[in-house]
Amino acid sequence: MESKKILILSNHFITLYNFRRELIARLISHGHKVYISMPEDERNEYFAQLGCEIIVTPMSRRGMNPAQDIALLRQYKRIMREVQPDIIFSYTIKPNIYGTMASNALHYKQVCNVTGTGATFLHENLLAKLVRVLYRHSMKYAYKVFFQNSGDRDYFIRHHMVRDNWDMLPGSGVNLEQHAFSPMPEGGTVGFIYIGRVMAVKGVEQFMDCARAIRREHPETRFYMAGFIEEERYKALVDEYVRDGSIEYLGFRKDIDEWIKKCCCTVLPSLGGEGVPNVMLESAASGRACIATRIPGSVDTIDDGVTGYIYTPGSTEELILRVESFLALSPSERAAMGRAGRAKMEKEFDREIVIEKYIREVEQ
Repeated sequence: MESKKILILSNHFITLYNFRRELIARLISHGHKVYISMPEDERNEYFAQLGCEIIVTPMSRRGMNPAQDIALLRQYKRIMREVQPDIIFSYTIKPNIYGTMASNALHYKQVCNVTGTGATFLHENLLAKLVRVLYRHSMKYAYKVFFQNSGDRDYFIRHHMVRDNWDMLPGSGVNLEQHAFSPMPEGGTVGFIYIGRVMAVKGVEQFMDCARAIRREHPETRFYMAGFIEEERYKALVDEYVRDGSIEYLGFRKDIDEWIKKCCCTVLPSLGGEGVPNVMLESAASGRACIATRIPGSVDTIDDGVTGYIYTPGSTEELILRVESFLALSPSERAAMGRAGRAKMEKEFDREIVIEKYIREVEQ
């Protein structure tokens, strides 16, 4: 097999480690040379130890700063000229946009992955219009674009940000060995957990209001929140709900898999922009029911009434009803819902599916 040079453009170590490390290890085991362009992080050494060449590339992950973004584009061009890759893989907005601007200009093959759009297109404003223009002048002409859900794909097609150069992935896939099936907890306490950044677009206020309402009627239930407080105003609000006993705030946890297993159900009240939520994949793989909003990505991971429940984004009332429906199930019915979620992950969302699609792009 001919050895290829693969350049990966990433905006952060942790997402590459959590969701791409198996792919990178597979590429190296096949004899390919992997270069990774990403910001400086002491943990980058993990990939260096695998055999990758790390190219430290400063970038601002959030917001738009013309001077910084032009500098990033120039860096990508310089890196591509030096590496001369056979193929480029990119993830998230800035590596996708500025990476394809560079690779299109220099005639390199780039495969982009739309991992989600965040809050960018939730409101029709100047930022949304500007980002659409950037996509039309970059990713539209990429060699290939992977979408993780049909909602994002349809939006990009409708706004002429992609041609017929797209394909679908089952999110980032889930490592079924790492997230092994575990039986539902036994006993009378039913736990619900939210995992993610604490910010408005994630729907955390609906989760906390739901917790308060449910615990008034079912004081034996528990509601947990795990993740960084991203927006300052939520510090006081979270403290208020903790003080009155509505929720328990766990902060950022390295042992989040154990907390998923301590609970019966994972809740994702996001208002949109999720791609395919990895927390849903990991929870279902572990045998836990999921409740999530009816948004692109989430609806792909849940069979409503079978592996969990779907409800209208922003509706605390509907979320309360879905939680009450879950509480009304018998322990055996909750366990069956968890087993159905695991079966769905094994059939549709195994990370091996994602790895094989990328390997084909390299070796075809």
